[in-house]
Amino acid sequence: QVQLVESGGGLVQAGGSLRLSCAASGSSFSVNGMYWYRQTPGKQRELVAAISSDGTTNYADFVRGRFTISRDNAKNTVSLQMNSLSPGDTAVYYCNMWVLRNGGALDAWGQGTLVTVSS
Repeated sequence: QVQLVESGGGLVQAGGSLRLSCAASGSSFSVNGMYWYRQTPGKQRELVAAISSDGTTNYADFVRGRFTISRDNAKNTVSLQMNSLSPGDTAVYYCNMWVLRNGGALDAWGQGTLVTVSS
């Protein structure tokens, strides 16, 4: 089994920065795509940023230029550097990885970490 553990959420003032991290643990696996999603009450979970195994990145329009996704393939970690935060970025952030293991693929999710941006 592969588990994802997130860290780095918290409370920050508008204009501030936070860095989220997510680490995958388990045995005999590799990771393809890595993603960050976010969700607010009453809304669907939405994709924030993605990074492929070769480092290609994609961002939602609402974070482009403010957030940066990165990964460390040796450590199976993904990070999200969030700058110029606004109250609209308040949400629970989830990391997601496509994990390759035992000849199959697993859609793994972190437990979520709350980011609160005060005005």
